[in-house]
Amino acid sequence: MTDQDPEAFDGMLLAMAQQHQGGVQDLLNTIFSFLARKTDFYTGGEEGAAEKMLMEKFNKHKKVARENQVKKREEREEADRRRKERALQKEQEDESEEPKIKELTDEEAAKLQETLERKESEAKESKNEETKEEDDEEEDPKDKGKLKPNSGNGCDLQNYKWTQSLSEVELKVPVKANFQLKSRDVVVDMQQKHLKVGLKGQAPIIDGELYNKIKPDESCWVIDGKKAISITMEKVNKMEWWNRLVVTDPEINTKKVNPEPSKLSDLDGETRGMVEKMMYDQRQKEMGLPTSEEQKKRDVLEKFMKQHPEMDFSKCKFT
Repeated sequence: MTDQDPEAFDGMLLAMAQQHQGGVQDLLNTIFSFLARKTDFYTGGEEGAAEKMLMEKFNKHKKVARENQVKKREEREEADRRRKERALQKEQEDESEEPKIKELTDEEAAKLQETLERKESEAKESKNEETKEEDDEEEDPKDKGKLKPNSGNGCDLQNYKWTQSLSEVELKVPVKANFQLKSRDVVVDMQQKHLKVGLKGQAPIIDGELYNKIKPDESCWVIDGKKAISITMEKVNKMEWWNRLVVTDPEINTKKVNPEPSKLSDLDGETRGMVEKMMYDQRQKEMGLPTSEEQKKRDVLEKFMKQHPEMDFSKCKFT
C-alpha cells in the first residue's frame, strides 16, 4: 500500500463526507464506529497499539498539510512581492522623468503650430477613412450595438478602464480624492466571480459579478500614481476573451480583438501551442492557403500517390 495513489478513494470519501451534516466530527465517528464493529482494530494488538498507529498516521499527514500550507503561502507572498516590485519600479521611473522644456521663438512657435495642425488634420482624415472601411464591411447582426475593443482588447468606460490578454485582466480605476491615497483608504474585494472596488466610507465604484471566474489568490492590486487603483486578475479560463468586465457593463465585440498584445510566453506549453496553431490557421485562411490539418491530409495523399504511380488520380477530387 506504500505506492497507493493518495487520491484513489477521494470520490468515495467525498460522497461519505457529503452525507454527514455534522462535518468532519461525524465522519470520524462513523469511521471509528466501523473499525470497532467490523474489525479488530482496537483489540487485535498489544495495549496502546491502536493509539500509536493512529497518532503515527495523524502526525504524518499533519506534517504534509502544514508543509503544503506554508508552500502555498510562500508562493502567494512571492507573487505579490514581484507584482509590487514591478509597480514600485514603474512608479519610481515615472517620478524620475524630468520634463524637458525648451523656450521657442515666435517664429518657431508658429511653425510648430502649423505642423501640429497639419498632422492633426491628416490623422482625422486617416481615421475617417478607416471608419468608413470598417462600416463598409459586412457586420454580423448579432454584433450590432457592441463596442469596439480599446487598444488593450478591453474597454474604456466612464469610471474605469480595463484591458486583457488571454491569461490576465488589467483594471485601472481613477479615484477622485482630495488627499494622497493610502492602502488603508481603499476597498478591494476580489472573489472568484465578484469584484468590489472603491474607497472606505463611500459608495463602491465597482460592485458586481465578473464576466467569468478568476483566481483571487493569484491576483493583486496596488495604488498607481497615488490617484488610481491598478488591479491584476488571473483568469481561470485562459482560452477566451472577455466581452465585458462585470455583467452590467456594455459588451465589446470580441471578434475585433487584436491578439498581438497578448504575451504567448506567459502561457503554459500546451495552451501556447494551441493558440499558435489557431493563429497560424487563421493567417492561412486569410491568404487562401491550407490550414495545418488540411496540409497534413495533402501530404498523406501526395505520399500515397508517389508510392502508387501505377494508379491514375487525374479525375479524383480531394478535399
